[in-house]
Amino acid sequence: MATDTMEQNIPRRLNRQDYKTLSLAALGGALEFYDFIIFVFFAAVIGRLFFPADLPEWLRQVQTFGIFAAGYLARPLGGIILAHFGDKIGRKKMFSLSILLMALPTLLMGLLPTYAVMGVAAPLLLLMLRILQGAAIGGEVPGAWVFVAEHVPLRRIGFACGTLTAGLTAGILLGSFVAALLNNLLSPQAIAGGGWRIPFLLGGVFGLAAMYLRRWLQETPVFTEMKTRQALAKELPLKRVVTRHVPAVLLSMLLTWLLSAGIVVVILMAPLWLQQQAGVPPALSLDANCLATVALAAGCMVTGMAIDRIGAGRTLTFGCLLLAASSWWFYHSGAGAPLRLFIAYALAGFSVGVVGGVPYIMVRAFPAAVRFTGISFSYNVAYAVFGGLSPLAVTLLMRLTPLAPAWYVFGLALMGAALGMLMPGDLRRIAPMADQAGSPV
Repeated sequence: MATDTMEQNIPRRLNRQDYKTLSLAALGGALEFYDFIIFVFFAAVIGRLFFPADLPEWLRQVQTFGIFAAGYLARPLGGIILAHFGDKIGRKKMFSLSILLMALPTLLMGLLPTYAVMGVAAPLLLLMLRILQGAAIGGEVPGAWVFVAEHVPLRRIGFACGTLTAGLTAGILLGSFVAALLNNLLSPQAIAGGGWRIPFLLGGVFGLAAMYLRRWLQETPVFTEMKTRQALAKELPLKRVVTRHVPAVLLSMLLTWLLSAGIVVVILMAPLWLQQQAGVPPALSLDANCLATVALAAGCMVTGMAIDRIGAGRTLTFGCLLLAASSWWFYHSGAGAPLRLFIAYALAGFSVGVVGGVPYIMVRAFPAAVRFTGISFSYNVAYAVFGGLSPLAVTLLMRLTPLAPAWYVFGLALMGAALGMLMPGDLRRIAPMADQAGSPV
């Protein structure tokens, strides 16, 4: 076995280079993730500015979240293209390109004229930019997971993936913090009058800064070794994934559904739900969201460390049961006193951190030669369906019951617990042995 593979399998601690790679990848991912999700924190004001004023409120929300969903629907194509070249010519090149494809549309969003100025062209341009964002993020998240997992020692992959996912959630925290700050400093009229543009303009600058930082990253030892041994996929990586790795694809898609429910419903949609269904003031709901996102980052790191110690199956089972209980309590206590709201939301956010184990499972389920493509295809297709349509589905279901988000998350958490109990101890058994033989990591 080649030197790089031997080095990664040696049980050692993370060294200085590992921490540098992990830190730069997490920071860049956080800045790019901020660009992608800032839209949802200003969905209400965007809906009022980019659609006719005489629309019913529920229809305006559906159309606004429809544009939000378009970013998810665009993820598979962008992710598959970036992943294809990531498996063919290198992880680092595609990992750097994705950031530029995110920064420019975000910057342009902050400069867009509204419906009052451009009419129907305004929401159409907003939709186009959102699609470009989706294509970029489609390669970013899987690329980040693969990049760090192929740099660190084998027995530290859980911690690395959990820490990176925590870093990505820091982008959500940054978005929540900026939204909370603006809501505390500016009046609703000032935000509608142009204050909503500030976070998008900042996002464009953040994205360009992240692109510069990634110049200091090095190609992964695993890809370098495969290239040296001429072990890169000779056939189309996507063809190999869909014909030879169906169990890994299905498992990854179901786990992505769980991940999307935790992030999109509990973290991204909850502030608006608290405002409209529980009567919580916008500033208070966003303050609580900031606390929940900090707890989410901590939960991701704890999950990663637990996987390295007790295995993915046990960690997923316990974490999902905790998510089911804590999210149910949160949605039933949202209208309570502020202290109770903060405690319930923080616990729910920490429990969502179980999704920090999802990238570990996906990285271990696919062989290195098609790992980027396998994760990107499974994750992005599932997120396009479940992550993109979840806001629409939950919004429509709330016409039947205001507790629709609680039921949605509760059901998927139980599904995750069941997957954890059924999960084989050696995740590599999911992939065909012919692909695993001699495969790094």
